[in-house]
Amino acid sequence: MAVKIALPKGRLLRKTAALLQKANWRLDEYHSSMGFYRPKSARFPDLLIRVFHEKDIPIQIAMGNYDLGICGLDWVEELLVKYPSSDVVKVKDLIYGKGSLYAAASMPQDLRQNGTPLRIASEYPNLAEAFALKQRMSRFSVFPVWGAAEAYPPENADMVLLSAGSAADIAGYGIKPFDRVLDFSTFLIANRPRWESKKLDKIAASIFDVLSEAAKSTAEKKDALSSPLPPRIKAKGVKTDTVRLVLPDGHQQQQTVELLNKAGIKIEDYPSSTGNRRPRIGIDGVAVKVIRPQDMPLQVANGNFDLAVTGRDWLADHLAQFPSSPVKEILDLKLRRVRLVAVVSRELPIDDPGDLLRFSAGRGEPFRLASEYVNIADKYARENHLGHYRVIPTWGATEAFLPDDADLLIENTETGRTIARHNLKIIETLFESTACLIGSAGSVTDAKKSRIIESIVSRLQKAVGTN
Repeated sequence: MAVKIALPKGRLLRKTAALLQKANWRLDEYHSSMGFYRPKSARFPDLLIRVFHEKDIPIQIAMGNYDLGICGLDWVEELLVKYPSSDVVKVKDLIYGKGSLYAAASMPQDLRQNGTPLRIASEYPNLAEAFALKQRMSRFSVFPVWGAAEAYPPENADMVLLSAGSAADIAGYGIKPFDRVLDFSTFLIANRPRWESKKLDKIAASIFDVLSEAAKSTAEKKDALSSPLPPRIKAKGVKTDTVRLVLPDGHQQQQTVELLNKAGIKIEDYPSSTGNRRPRIGIDGVAVKVIRPQDMPLQVANGNFDLAVTGRDWLADHLAQFPSSPVKEILDLKLRRVRLVAVVSRELPIDDPGDLLRFSAGRGEPFRLASEYVNIADKYARENHLGHYRVIPTWGATEAFLPDDADLLIENTETGRTIARHNLKIIETLFESTACLIGSAGSVTDAKKSRIIESIVSRLQKAVGTN
């Protein structure tokens, strides 16, 4: 059986590529500008390589879909703290990509339990829960987020668990770390049964051979921040008549700010070169935060924000899970038009949903759907009567899952070129998605807030009409 290895995209890609180049793997395509997730190695031509989002790699290893993987120890521990018996072996510390997970709050010295649940926001919900239990918190709620956890305190969370290179890096967020929960670096990991079979030694040895002598052992860092849980912060919150507007981070920023400028809405320090997630807006009575578009519908539904600029795809995914949610689309902003599509391998005799139904019928194994849009994928499987199926949540690089690790993808695409390049084909377009302004139906009862919201919507309507 061919050895399978999962390599990371994103923050670890460049140094991982340099390590494998030094190991003489001679990869045909594995670099920062890549849009292809199936590189090949001239040194190990039988090695099956796939590139995944780092968060997905420990899960792929634990499930036995891949034999070896390279990823951060933080994501390995996020899996193991919830599933300690998972078949994941931490084989070797590769020494690069170092960082730490910190517990942080706006005013940690004032933190105390006062009868209400402590709200914790984190990309690492399992580690956050383990931290809260270890600190013997009497009541707490963990809010999983896709990222930008630092933006939530103090109004929308009391504390966060987040990763950073150092405690000093967190200071720029306006929050203070009070405990270093985990130090991590990049690890080579393996599926336990495959590792114990000794069939991975040749591949692993090629990596070990190029690790420097200094990298073969590392001293543990002293946890200088470690301390008992401080008393609880009393969330400051914004004034009740303030409109809370949330804007997207990432690739949607530039188009969003151009539309806001056209609407005569001036935003200061957005996009931010310093990572500021609280830009200033030129409208009295409005407070702005910057978070991930994926998190916005739920945050608006929970009453944490009044208005948000997100994608219709993420709104649809939220409504697929919570059909009675109060969140609604207020205005189509007509930015970043993409299609949400169903995708299969070109190798399969499937050209439409009808063929999909015939393909899934009578299978001994569950039909596998991979997607960032887990609720849309689940709804798609039910509406197309795919029988016994399983949805595989992903964090990106979804094209890498077909055909080995999934049968169908629910994915977004602008041109379809990346899909075609991976030898995949679109069998159906579910819907078109653009950026939209969303809000919560009937949640605003304050007259002043209503007037401000109506003014913002009116300005944006005029700006959209001139596009």
